[in-house]
Amino acid sequence: MFIVSFLTGKLLQVDSVSCYCKVDSGLKTVAEARKFVPGSKLCIQPDINPNAHKSKNSRRERTRVQPPLLPGLPDDLAIACLIRVPRAEHRKLRVVCKRWYRLLAGNFFYSLRKSPGMAEEWVYVFKRDRDGKISWNAFDPMHQLWQPLPPVPREYSEAVGFGCAVLSGCHLYLFGGKDRQRGSMRRVIFYSARTNKWHRAPDMLRKRHFFGSCVINNCLYVAGGECEGIHRTLRSAEVYDPNKNRWSFVQDMSTAMVPFIGVVYDGKWFVKGLGSHREVMSEAYDPESNSWSPVSGGMISGWRNPSISLNGQLYALDCRDGCKLRVYDGATDSWNKFIDSKLHLGNSRVLEAAGLVPLNGKLCIIRNNMSISLVDVSSPDKQVESNPQLWENIGGRGHFRTLFTNIWSSIAGRSGLRSHIVHCQVLQA
Repeated sequence: MFIVSFLTGKLLQVDSVSCYCKVDSGLKTVAEARKFVPGSKLCIQPDINPNAHKSKNSRRERTRVQPPLLPGLPDDLAIACLIRVPRAEHRKLRVVCKRWYRLLAGNFFYSLRKSPGMAEEWVYVFKRDRDGKISWNAFDPMHQLWQPLPPVPREYSEAVGFGCAVLSGCHLYLFGGKDRQRGSMRRVIFYSARTNKWHRAPDMLRKRHFFGSCVINNCLYVAGGECEGIHRTLRSAEVYDPNKNRWSFVQDMSTAMVPFIGVVYDGKWFVKGLGSHREVMSEAYDPESNSWSPVSGGMISGWRNPSISLNGQLYALDCRDGCKLRVYDGATDSWNKFIDSKLHLGNSRVLEAAGLVPLNGKLCIIRNNMSISLVDVSSPDKQVESNPQLWENIGGRGHFRTLFTNIWSSIAGRSGLRSHIVHCQVLQA
């Protein structure tokens, strides 16, 4: 039961079957205490220390008694309310109290958001400015706003040739690369969309930069690249398993290569790059057999960057500004025209499409000026004129320009480019 001390005004918990020693010391006599704690026993030692009755596990017991997540509601109903809060407001929820922070940092909260389809996907973009500085932004497609993010860790603020991938849907990894002072790196860090913080992960087994990377079955693969030293171009490949939290080597590539394009298609990892003598070469890695094999044919000859595999189909851009798409036909081993938006922006690098990512079941095109297009590749009607929802230009930093500014950007060329995109990914939370 609870009583209120008349001297301090504090609410105190008192065990009604114990002695009066647990009553506030402001109640000077047993008679006064009896009025407020009826039925209690007289203490056989009036001079006893009140703290003597505290059990050894009192601190543990206090930790078990936690305040509710929302006053007046059981925790299960409170969680049912909190999972419906838009993702843009989660950073505010984390600072309410420790219980809310722990709830939002755990898997349980986001598994509940994911099951009824309330989890939101954001686009994360890494850019390099004229001075070589790396910055990043997150685009919220629901509110069509760019959301604030913690700074990029110092070791990657000016790095080049580093990899970027997503594991478990909510962890964005940066790995490898080359730093001006450290040279080639083995370092691996990851950002959690659930905690909005950066964390360390085990280093790679080999230092490397300008390498290829992909994710298959939630495991991160890296291969090839360069490393400072005698053997600059690498053949080695390795894989990181987040469940085991460690790296291990896999089969080496057939020849040393610096990949400049890669995609996972039909269960295999296809890479295309430059060999030791700067010749163009291509290989495919099969994770089931842990083997590399040379590849050629129509897919490789017509393959352009960026490209993406979505719903079992392989797509690539058919023009520099990303206003046309083509698709690979495995039956004829050829690339075919797929969709033309009829909204051509220009050929300057400012308007160049730098990334293709899957976003909410659609294909998302991101350009260097941060304009974004969403394409519904699953729609049976591929004519933009009759199906306006097929190709949607959504807001962002750097909206679509007028005809005059598009022409001016094409004339300006590289001189008008303040920054360019180096990586694009999607995180869910």
